[in-house]
Amino acid sequence: MGVSGTLEYLSEVLSNVKKSKKKKQIATVSIKIRMDCEGCARKVKNALSKVKGAKSVDVDLKQQKATVTGFVEPKKVLKAAQSTGKKCEIWPYVPYSMVAHPYAAGVYDKKAPPNFVRATTDPSVAHLNPVEEQYSLMFSDENPNACNIM
Repeated sequence: MGVSGTLEYLSEVLSNVKKSKKKKQIATVSIKIRMDCEGCARKVKNALSKVKGAKSVDVDLKQQKATVTGFVEPKKVLKAAQSTGKKCEIWPYVPYSMVAHPYAAGVYDKKAPPNFVRATTDPSVAHLNPVEEQYSLMFSDENPNACNIM
């Protein structure tokens, strides 16, 4: 019973181990969608709340933005938003402070909400080069020697 009992126990343990499915992570998807009135906002909210896995839907009429939170995929949310017949795209804006050169061509957008600019992948616009960083730190309020330079 010693060896055979041990083998039976091990085979039982190994057979009970289930292959676990990879669980979807909770995600927040923001969409820029053209809305004119409360009726449009209600139509968009109803369409987005029907997406499988959506836990909450927030619609901001002033910013022309819809946010879906839950176990959702961005492509499915965008497709549901397009089914309303409205012009929409994935939220293209980032906070003003996240971009090194917010007034560069292709980044500045007159139609952007306050304190937001378009996201960019261009490294020359998104990040400061070492020389620019050195000068910006030299005249920073956080630099205790800045008053000596001025």
